[in-house]
Amino acid sequence: MIRPRTLVVPGAVHRRLEQHLFPGDGKEAAAVLLCSRLENDGLKLLVCDVLFVAHEQCVRSAVSLTWPGDYLDRALAAAETEDLSILLLHSHPTGFYGFSQVDYRSDQEVVRSLIAGGSVDRLREPWHGSAVMVPGGAIKARVYDRAMHSHAIDLVAAYGDNLNFYWGEDHDPRPRPMAFGEAMKQELHRLSIAVVGVSGTGSIVAEQVLRMGAGEVIVVDFDHIEDKNLNRILNSTQADAAAKALKVDVFKAAAARISPQTRVRAVPLDVSKREAIMAAAQADIIFSCVDGLEARHICDRLASAMLQPLFDVGVTIPVRTPSRGMVIANISGRVDYVQPGGTTLADRGVYTPELLEAEYLRRTDPIMYAARVQEGYMPGAGQEAPAVICVNMHAASAVVLEFVARAYPYRLDGNAVFAHNEFDLAAEERSCATDGAFPANPTGLLGAGLRSPLLGLPGLEDCP
Repeated sequence: MIRPRTLVVPGAVHRRLEQHLFPGDGKEAAAVLLCSRLENDGLKLLVCDVLFVAHEQCVRSAVSLTWPGDYLDRALAAAETEDLSILLLHSHPTGFYGFSQVDYRSDQEVVRSLIAGGSVDRLREPWHGSAVMVPGGAIKARVYDRAMHSHAIDLVAAYGDNLNFYWGEDHDPRPRPMAFGEAMKQELHRLSIAVVGVSGTGSIVAEQVLRMGAGEVIVVDFDHIEDKNLNRILNSTQADAAAKALKVDVFKAAAARISPQTRVRAVPLDVSKREAIMAAAQADIIFSCVDGLEARHICDRLASAMLQPLFDVGVTIPVRTPSRGMVIANISGRVDYVQPGGTTLADRGVYTPELLEAEYLRRTDPIMYAARVQEGYMPGAGQEAPAVICVNMHAASAVVLEFVARAYPYRLDGNAVFAHNEFDLAAEERSCATDGAFPANPTGLLGAGLRSPLLGLPGLEDCP
């Protein structure tokens, strides 16, 4: 991880919290956040459930709050079952963006009791703590170790239609930096971005986020450079193809020359491997630039379980063969933004169980696959011409701009309408759709973290 401690809140949960904590009467209110944990180079807390403390059960004023202890008992029981961290969140209607002496004394009593009442396992920190929200939705949080030493949460991230970052050292909530400015570059240097797939489109996406100033870039790809890749993978050379150099190593070597201050982690594995999933989970943002549907399926579930904003891109150039010879049918591309708790790529029909089955058969049983195609059972089995670099660059720029628009809003009409975007360069047509335009089928993975089975897929448990 790029920082010691992070808290991530799904956008829909953040909106509900803001409505509950600021009901309009100018008095404090409370909620309990239940969080799964990722612990590697740092600590990442993922809000997976919330207990809203009923207003009528509290004694509330503009500067104080007393609420029933049974909410703590319920939170502790849930935390013990799933090994979760508890954050006690309350509002500061006055706008004070910090912890008061009253908050400190309350933590010393309440958080201490949560730690003492928890598991007998003393080898792991439970990382219980507290947080405050001020009008506008900014959150400041801290956690405690078993010795009751406090540790500030360095970043609270709320991912909805917009990507909001609340930095722990700020004394007051800051407005979002302007897109494309120096402040944007400085903030990007504090973020970790994963790019899954660094071939024709992914290598261009990775280079853009690198040159824009990302502090860490995690690249995941198992494949190596071949002659056929040289027309569309940035920084690849004939020597790389001859040496069968790994695509991630080619990017890392180029990044060292372009932006030596950026930390690059090269993961030469298929994203379905546990080590690759663990590496990508450390990132704040994830770009899916893959060709395979199984890999896209993994990225889809990874983003939900780890509360990562997912930016997915795809390009196709299907051809047809009329009497006069082969011609391009269209030059189409798609950019999807998937927010934690929103509709998934599966919900949007980007891939289906039937298409996943077709890809699996093509890889594991080509004879059976050919037979199923012949019988008409395998959809989407037509051949496609490889995308050329100019089309890849168009799509790669579109998906990175989608990220910029979400993190540093510049659209006149806002971001909500642009969850799913399609373009056809042959017809010069574009279309978009909102997140709500698709039926949602919750996976039960939201904020699950590393809960077994990993990503809700038992087959991953046996992967190295």
